[in-house]
Amino acid sequence: MLEKVRLGIIGMGNMGSMHAQYLTGGVVPAVEFAAACDVDPEKLQRVQERWPDVPVFDTPEALFAANVVDGVLIATPHYDHPPLAIQALEKGLHVLVEKPAGVYTKQVRGMNEAAAKSDKVFGIMFNQRTNPVYQKLRDLIQGGELGEIKRTNWIITNWYRSQSYYDSGGWRATWAGEGGGVLLNQDPHQLDLWQWICGLPTRVRAFAGFGKFHDIEVEDDVTAYVEYENGATGVFVTSTGEAPGTNRFEISGDRGKIVLEDDKLIFWRNRVPERQFNKEFKGGFGQPEVWKCEIPVFGKNVQHPGIVENWANHILKGTPLLAPGQEGINGLQISNAMHFSAWTDEWVDIPVDEDRYYQLLQERVATSTFKKKAGGGTVLDTSDTY
Repeated sequence: MLEKVRLGIIGMGNMGSMHAQYLTGGVVPAVEFAAACDVDPEKLQRVQERWPDVPVFDTPEALFAANVVDGVLIATPHYDHPPLAIQALEKGLHVLVEKPAGVYTKQVRGMNEAAAKSDKVFGIMFNQRTNPVYQKLRDLIQGGELGEIKRTNWIITNWYRSQSYYDSGGWRATWAGEGGGVLLNQDPHQLDLWQWICGLPTRVRAFAGFGKFHDIEVEDDVTAYVEYENGATGVFVTSTGEAPGTNRFEISGDRGKIVLEDDKLIFWRNRVPERQFNKEFKGGFGQPEVWKCEIPVFGKNVQHPGIVENWANHILKGTPLLAPGQEGINGLQISNAMHFSAWTDEWVDIPVDEDRYYQLLQERVATSTFKKKAGGGTVLDTSDTY
């Protein structure tokens, strides 16, 4: 039985190096940083200089063949997450992938199927699920404190990025290299949390600006309207071109509304549920008595190390997995639907038509201003994935 998980990191760019730094600092005692992999010799040179005792490999295949790790953390560009995860799972390794799960759901579904066939642990780096404020919000919604949801609104525009950010890596902000813009790079956490807390919508109508604020070919401004199975509606607004930006998540239900902003949860709670008040009240003008409550939130936001520790403890002890890799497809369903809708000027159902979406994406890849092999088993680039 394993006493510690020997972890290999594939992709030693900014994110991979960040993971290596806290692992070697002893923040996650259950995990040993046991190997590094990158196709860029300069990155491997930096690894050797900084962590001389850690073996390095210039291809994933060499790492898999070396038999020096129990699992891998995949921190490469988006297109490579599923093929590398599939390879690792087939080699009998546990897998933790950085967000997003991939670029399109058809590819990610194949990764999920490979994980289901395997007896290995598959997780995803949804580190925002460790934030106690989101955990508390989910608990309130799942526990029925708000009653039936009527409306969800998330304005997440504090992802400001300058042109120099996009110019810093050739794969960034291209259909061929990244597969999308703000929806694929910055927003996977919010899209995951949105569906984790409120459930998946059934259909989407989205409007996007492609290169609206920057010299890029992908989306940097999105406004989307969604509908849920129970008739509730929602709006999601995001951008990398607003300064200062906003991060405000509001959920309205039968028993009031909850607003999450500035790491605080405010619950405007109806003393009488709105539907009951509507039925019983006979005074004409009037509304339910409402109490404004600040919801106490306890616990530490352990972020990336917390996800790695939870993943390792699931391997070692069977601890419940906070961010199962198979759930990565859910937020991607929403972002794929938003792209699909913006491209076609149509309503798009969830789950998306995977073959049609793939066709539309490939049309954009073929005419991309930056050509790069995408979707293969070779690490393309290992820049920061944020």
